[in-house]
Amino acid sequence: MIHMEPVGAIRSQWGEGPIWWKGSLYYVDIEGHLVHRYDPAYSRESSWDVGARVGTVVPRASGGLLIAGDHGISFLDIDACEISPIVDPESHLPENRFNDGKCSPDGRFFAGSISLTKKSGTAKLYRLDPNLTIHEAFGPVTNSNGIAWSADGTVVYYIDTPRKDVLAFRYENGMLLDPQVVISTEHIDASPDGMTIDVEGNLWIAFCHGGCVACFDPKLGKELHRIELPCLETTACAFGGADLTDLYITTGIHKSVVEEHAGRLWLVRGLGTRGFPAHAFAG
Repeated sequence: MIHMEPVGAIRSQWGEGPIWWKGSLYYVDIEGHLVHRYDPAYSRESSWDVGARVGTVVPRASGGLLIAGDHGISFLDIDACEISPIVDPESHLPENRFNDGKCSPDGRFFAGSISLTKKSGTAKLYRLDPNLTIHEAFGPVTNSNGIAWSADGTVVYYIDTPRKDVLAFRYENGMLLDPQVVISTEHIDASPDGMTIDVEGNLWIAFCHGGCVACFDPKLGKELHRIELPCLETTACAFGGADLTDLYITTGIHKSVVEEHAGRLWLVRGLGTRGFPAHAFAG
C-alpha cells in the first residue's frame, strides 16, 4: 500500500534537485538561494545560503558538494561555509542559468542551462570532468532538466523540457552518442522536469504544473503508473532511505494557486521498487 506525506519543516520557494547521500537527502531551493539537507533518522534539517539561484547539488567523492546555478559551477564546503567558483561557460548570457544536473557512474558532472526568457535553443547541457575542464555535451536546448543513467552505465536518459520527450543516448567515455526519443509525454498536460531511475530500469519523472510523478518504461515507451500530489509545482524526485525504497519528491509554490503543502518535501513509501546509490563527482 502506497503511503505519502510531507516531511520536514522546510517550505521551499522552488525545491529541486534531490539526491540521497550518506544517510541524508540534499536538495535545493532555487529561488530561495539555499542548499538543504534533510536527515530523516534524526528529523534534522540544515540549510546553506549560497547567495544566488542554485539549480542543482551533487556530492564530491573527496567530501563537500558541487553546485551549479546563476554563476556557473562551484564547490561548496558546508563545514567552512565557503563557495569556490570553478567555471561559468555562459557568463556572457545573463538571461541563462544552470538548472538540473547529476553525476555519471564514472564521476563526471553533467548539468545544463535554462533560458529564463524561454528563448528556444539558447541553452546547453555541459560536462565537467574530474580535472575541472568543461565541455559541451549536448545542444542546443532550451530548458535542460532531468538526467539519469542505466544500471550498467551504458545509457543516459535526458529531458529538455519543451520537447516533452525523453531522449536516450549511448554513453561512452563521457560522450552522449546516438540520441533517440524513447518516451513522449505529450499526453500529460504539464512540463517534464526532474527524473530518477529504479532498479527495473523504469524512469520516474516529476511534472511541473502537473502535480504528479509518472513512472515510464523506456523500453516500451509507455506510462506504467502515476503518483498524484496536492502540489501543482511537482519538480523532481529521488530514491532514498536505508534501502533506497523511499521516493522523495520536491515541490514549489505556485504563482497564484494557494496550496497547503506547496514547497514541502514529500516522502512516498510502498512503491515496490528501489533506486540506485547516487554517483559522486570524482574531482
